Formats: sequence, C-alpha cells, structure tokens
Amino acid sequence: MRLTGNRVRKRLFITLILGLLLFGGLLGRLGYVQLVKGQWLSEKAEELWGRDIPFEAKRGRILDRNQEVLTYNISSPTVMAVPVQIKQPAETARKLARILKAPEEKVYRQITKKQLFVYIKPWGRKIPEETARAIQGMRIPGIAVVEDSKRHYPNGSLAAHILGFTGIDNQGLAGLELVYDDRLKGTRGHVSFSANARGEKLPGGEETYSPPQDGMDLVLTIDKNIQMIMEREMDQAMEQYQPENVLAVAMDPKTGEILGMGSRPTYRPDQYRDADPRIYNRNLPIWRTYEPGSTFKIITLAAALEEHKVNLKESFHDPGFIKVAGARLRCWKHGGHGHQSYLEVVENSCNPGFVTLGQRLGKEKLFSYIKKFGFGQKTGVDLNGEAKGILFSPKRVGPVELATTAFGQGVSVTPIQQVAAVAAVINGGRLMEPHLEKEWVDPEKGETVEKVKPRMKRKVVSEETSQKVRKALESVVAKGTGRKAFIDGYRVGGKTGTAQKVGPDGRYLKNNHIVSFIGFAPADDPRLVVYVAVDNPKGVQFGGVVAAPIVKNILHDSLRYMKVPKRKNQIPLEKTPLTTPIVEVPNLIGQDVNDIRNSLFQARLMVYGTGKKVIDQQPKPGQRVKQGTPIRIYLGDKSPKGD
Repeated sequence: MRLTGNRVRKRLFITLILGLLLFGGLLGRLGYVQLVKGQWLSEKAEELWGRDIPFEAKRGRILDRNQEVLTYNISSPTVMAVPVQIKQPAETARKLARILKAPEEKVYRQITKKQLFVYIKPWGRKIPEETARAIQGMRIPGIAVVEDSKRHYPNGSLAAHILGFTGIDNQGLAGLELVYDDRLKGTRGHVSFSANARGEKLPGGEETYSPPQDGMDLVLTIDKNIQMIMEREMDQAMEQYQPENVLAVAMDPKTGEILGMGSRPTYRPDQYRDADPRIYNRNLPIWRTYEPGSTFKIITLAAALEEHKVNLKESFHDPGFIKVAGARLRCWKHGGHGHQSYLEVVENSCNPGFVTLGQRLGKEKLFSYIKKFGFGQKTGVDLNGEAKGILFSPKRVGPVELATTAFGQGVSVTPIQQVAAVAAVINGGRLMEPHLEKEWVDPEKGETVEKVKPRMKRKVVSEETSQKVRKALESVVAKGTGRKAFIDGYRVGGKTGTAQKVGPDGRYLKNNHIVSFIGFAPADDPRLVVYVAVDNPKGVQFGGVVAAPIVKNILHDSLRYMKVPKRKNQIPLEKTPLTTPIVEVPNLIGQDVNDIRNSLFQARLMVYGTGKKVIDQQPKPGQRVKQGTPIRIYLGDKSPKGD
C-alpha cells in the first residue's frame, strides 16, 4: 500500500498524541510519587537505612517514708554482639559459650542474626565483673561488654512482698515494681544513624542522639524501722511455733498509710528465681482469705452501738451456748461465763452475747454495716493480686447464718480488709483507703512532683461510737482475752481471734486454726494499728496466747521508736492466777557477761555477738516487762564506757 502525505501526517499525529499521553502519565506518576507519596516513601527509606542503638533509662529508686533507700540500680555488665563484625562465628560461639556456661548452638544462633546488634541473653546479661573482664581480655571481634544495670535490694528480703522484683530487662514483674513500672522505668534514649544492609554507617549520614529520661523515685508510706521490727517478730514466731505461715500489717489508722506489711515464708527479690513461685506470687496480707473469727466481733459491736441496740452496762447471762433455729451454738468457754455485763461479753469474747447483738441488728442492718466497712470488696490498696473475700448472699442468710456472722464465722475476709475496717472503727468512723504510695520525686532535681493525699471512702460510725469501742477494746486488753498484749504505760486496745480453717471438702479441720490479734495504741488517740495472724501454730492454738504477745512487741518497740509518749488513766491490768508480775528491766550495759548470767535467773537471757562486755540490750534499761521476758544482750570487746 502506497503511503500518502496525509497518512504519514496522521500517523505522526497519533504517535505524538500517544507520546504526550505517555509522557503525561509518567509526569503525573512522578508528581504523585514526589508530592503525594514522597513523605511516606522517605519514611520507608529511612526505616531501611535507619539504625537505632538504644540507651536504657535509669530505673527510679524506691525509698521509705524517711528517704531510706529500699531498692536502686547498680552497674552490671552485659555482653553485646555486632554480627556483621564477627569473622569466625563458630569459634566465637564456642569461646562465649564456655565462659558464659551457655549452650553453644544457642549462642551461635544469636550472634549470626541479621541485626545491627544483639544481646547474648540470658547468659550474657548482667554478668559478674570477673566474667566481664575475662571476655574483654579475649578481644573477640564483634563482641563488646557494655554498661548495664540491675536492681539491687540492700536490705535483703526486707519488705520483699511489697517491693516485688524486676526481670532481666529491668521490667517490673511483681509488687510495687510491677504496679508502678511505667513511672519507675523511665523512657529509653537512642542514637540514630543511616547504615547499609551490612550495618555499616553510610558516609555523610547524620547522627542524632535522644537522651534517656530516667524513671521517677517513689517514696513509700512504709517505715523501714517498723518494717524491721515486724519482720523480726515474724521470724521469731516462725521459729517458736513452726506454723504454715505468719502475716502482719501495721497502719496509721488516721490516714490509711501502711507503715509495715509482710509475711513468712519470704524470699530475696534479687534471687526470686530460687524461690517457690507460691511464695512470691502470694502477698498474704492482701491475697489470703479466711474466716476471721473473733476479731470480726469489733464490727458487730460497732454496728450495735451505732444503732443503739446495746448498752455496755446492761446484763447478759451466758449458759455456754445459745439455740438458734434448732442449732446449738457454743461459747468457747465450757459452761459459759454466767452472769455478766455486755462490756464483759466483749472482754470475754462471748459468742452467745454477740449472737444476741446480731439478732438485735437483724440481717439487713448487720450486713449493711459489714459492706460499709469494706468487706466483700477490694480495699483499693496499690498492690496487685488483692482478693475481695466472700460474704453470704442475702438470699442465703437465715437465722443461723446471721448468728455465726455476728461472731466472725461463715464470712471470708482478707487481713487488709480487717485492718482498714478496724482503723475506721477507732479513728472516729472514717473508712480510709490503705495505700503505700506517698510521693514521687524527680531524681535529677530532687524535688517532689506529686504527693498522695489520704483518701476517705465514707463515714461509717460516729465519733461517739468510735470512742465507746476504743474504751471497750482497751478493757479487753486490761481485763479480758487480750491481756498478753498489755503494755505498762501505753493504753492498748485490741481483740483476739481464733478461726477454725476450712478444708478442701468444705468441712472444718480439726486442731488447725488461724490465730490472730488486732491491736492499737494509744487507745485515746490511736497512732498505730497492728494485725498479726499465725496459721496453724504448733502447740496451743489461741489468738490471745500466740498472736497477742507478737502484736504487743511490735506495738511497744514501734511506739517507742515513734516517740509516742506514755499515757495516764490507763485501765490497770486485772490480775489473775495466771497473770505474770511486771518487773523493771535492769541496766546491763557495760557489765561483764559472766557476772550477770547467774543474776538473771528469773529472765531468759539471749546472748548475741562475741566479747565480754555488754554494749547494748533489748528491752532497754528501765522498761517494765513481764517477769521472765527474754532479755537480749549484745556483746563486744569494750563497753560503751570504755571499761
């Protein structure tokens, strides 16, 4: 076919149009890529080229209320590998595995990863200094020892269940370390630069540094000295009674600030891997639920007084039992207490008397007070793992359930609930939220950035009722079942508890009790409330015999430490045939140990340390204690007087 000029021009025109369309499409695509997708593509490119080397922030310290450090970070070397710089990975893995006592094949897999750098973990994380020096001396290409840190607990196991612990990457795993992890751990910093696929820095690339932001310091409500006193007493109870466990809580009843909390058995936070997980995962004062026993009678008493259902001077006769809906509910004392006032009902912890109080209140009123005091719900304490306890469903509460609840049987509560509730009874009726967080401090400036104010949940009873209960519970200690908590010169109030444990089959266990005591002082203006529970002690299983003396020791030493002055108008200790005389502790400091051994035939002498001279003693000279109370003396080569 012969081409004419028109055909040629037409083809050229079509070719031009197609060329313009193609060029326009390419231009449009280029504009789309540059203008619309440019930012996104740049970010993707930077992700491919960009490399970050992280810098860990310094984890915040945890301190007690007096700024005593409970945990902080210390330097701890860590082994790091840069895979692209390792020339002989098999040989390198062999050397590292030998010195780190790690599986060679796992080390090899880590150092051959296609990453800029890797930590040899867990074997190379936070290693001893001597191991770090040995690795540095080997000068292996691509292997470096870098500065790292680990958590240090200078007081060993002190407050272990409160503090908790951290993992290999300094992340909180339990206790307050977990609860406040976000504020304690701070924010990571990093160095950013551009690198090729082999991890080599690109020439001319920019390098930016973002500094880490250290974590905040947490100041607790805990007082280290009160915590030490409490843990000393728990250790002695474990040795003396060989129970399954012991727990204790000390709180300021006016603010809800927890001054001490702990349990036994315990563990060291920096060695938690060596402990039974059931020990560190269960913070007994907030996790354990059980029938409280007679300590719960404080709630029944407060409710009855608030509702004007009882006058403590009125009479009650206890034949040793009370019949309720065909059930025979016995008093703990065989034959009963006979004729007594309702104040004596409280002093004697008489079950039939408290059943009568529960009946006067009625189901709705008694259980409304139980809930107002916080039972059946979490207290809100700032620790993980808190339990709610168990109350009877209102539909299931009949005459017998009402009666047993009134004296602390059939309900399930936690120790922290009991402490918070009793604190409300004795502080004027204000239910406070228990808490451990006191304030947060900027570690750089040393300035407080946040203070935690005490929080009142609600008003439960009046000041008048609170005053009556305090007086009645002081009488329990002076004249009733709580005599072994009596402290001469301090006005101590309290209540015993002996609760039979329930087995897996729902039946009560024989000769297996949780014995407890909750005490406070001074009774006219409470500064401290202490609760102790001992699970299945060997021998006698009564709260007044086992737990009351422990609370007494904690209160006595804590109140002296707090410089709380002694009170006048104390209800005198009522002497019984079993009452031990009160004597004054002699001054043994500076004396020769051989001269005093035979002179203290009426006291149990406990000797600590070596040497001939007494340099300190507990109880202190001049204190009034029961005859036969152990006297702990501490020996040295020279007396304080330089004898």
